[in-house]
Amino acid sequence: MTADKPLKLATRVFYNTAIQIGGKIVSTLIGLLSIALITRYLGLAGFGSYATIIAFVSFFAALADLGMTLVTSQMISRPQADQSRILNGLFGLRLLSIVAILALAPIVGSFFPYSPAVKIGILISTLSYIFPALNQIIIGLLQKHLRLDRAAIAEVFGRLLLIAGIFWVIKTDAGLNGLLWIHVISAAGSFFLAYFLASAIHWLRPRFDFIFWRKILLQSWPLALTTLLNLIYLKSDTIALSLSRPSEEVGLYAAADRAVEILSTLPFLFAGIILPILTRAWAENKKDYFKKILQKSLDLMSIIAIPLIIGTFILGDSVIVLLAGEEYMASGLILKILILAVAGVFIGCIFSHAILAIDKQKKIISAYAFIALSSLIFYVLLIPHWSYLAAALITVYSEWGLAYLAIRLIKKYTNFKINFLVLKKSLFASLIMGLAIFLLPKHLSWHWLSLLVIIIGASLIYFISLYLLKGLTKADLQILKRH
Repeated sequence: MTADKPLKLATRVFYNTAIQIGGKIVSTLIGLLSIALITRYLGLAGFGSYATIIAFVSFFAALADLGMTLVTSQMISRPQADQSRILNGLFGLRLLSIVAILALAPIVGSFFPYSPAVKIGILISTLSYIFPALNQIIIGLLQKHLRLDRAAIAEVFGRLLLIAGIFWVIKTDAGLNGLLWIHVISAAGSFFLAYFLASAIHWLRPRFDFIFWRKILLQSWPLALTTLLNLIYLKSDTIALSLSRPSEEVGLYAAADRAVEILSTLPFLFAGIILPILTRAWAENKKDYFKKILQKSLDLMSIIAIPLIIGTFILGDSVIVLLAGEEYMASGLILKILILAVAGVFIGCIFSHAILAIDKQKKIISAYAFIALSSLIFYVLLIPHWSYLAAALITVYSEWGLAYLAIRLIKKYTNFKINFLVLKKSLFASLIMGLAIFLLPKHLSWHWLSLLVIIIGASLIYFISLYLLKGLTKADLQILKRH
């Protein structure tokens, strides 16, 4: 029996990871298609208004999280956890918090110097954020039981609804408001399917347990505070642009920002799978195993992030034109800057989740406060003069600053030392890939089909080079089999 348990865990982890990666690839491709359709349909100014609405409402939606997304997975992963009470209590608290806090968005928005169209859009968009917020509790349940395949199915279904709706909006010329209503329908469809698929594991129902809510909030308040601080530097860039620069400039920045936002979901997907494993390893005092998983996670993030940077530096202009249209050509430079921030997200995400696993989230509050305050000052001082270039550079500063501080904290409390061997091999393999792309005729990258072939070919060159350099071995892929 003892020999079968690790094998069963490894099989389930591998299956969940494979399904999640497959589902995320599909969702990412659909997400990129939706951006391509929306940018072309709305135009620069219209897309700037759309981006302003999304950034404004998502600020309140993320604030309503109260740290519960990560707490869900952490609490139900502990030995002897009362899953039913935890999940139902979190579901009730999440329902109450999201409705109460999202209701503030259109009220606060009415005092901002936005056009009537943007203010109406904020009101409509608040509805679309209720469902993803509730969905996070379901994802926490599915993470614990290693059934994230069901979450992937629901996510893809929601994306397909979104694409179908966008085509309808374009055909009927339903405008910005029609597009926002499609987001509401898409989010609702994804949530209800996820709820149905998760019901076989646990039938979620809101429980208004005030004693338990107090216990949750006492544990999650550091995460809630860090979320607030995180929001200041994540969302203030677009909002600051919308208050001091024309909508066309907001649209240029948002086109690149939306692309990197989709890429930034990948590390959080992986970290969500790894968090219960790290939490359990630390709780059971398996510190060597904890460090091994953390190192392999960092290696994987390096393997993905480094070629993304090199490839974007070379193909960024072509990618943004393919994604958003020729009207957004200036977004290519923004994308090349923001891709550096994405690399910071890849690294920082792993260490911030490790901090949660060792229950030291209170210790990182000061780091978030420093990054948030300094970023906000930079936004206010620099964006009115340097527009989207300032916004992009400050975003790079904030992501890498937070990653650096998180790494220092993990080193302090776990004595973890980073092994840079795989990172170096990934960099060398990425340079080989970059050289291959650079030597190609430049005109090939401006057609979508040839660009797609270039990206696929470059990926093959990278992974073959990495394998030959022994930066990716069979032993690395087997690491999760040990528990």
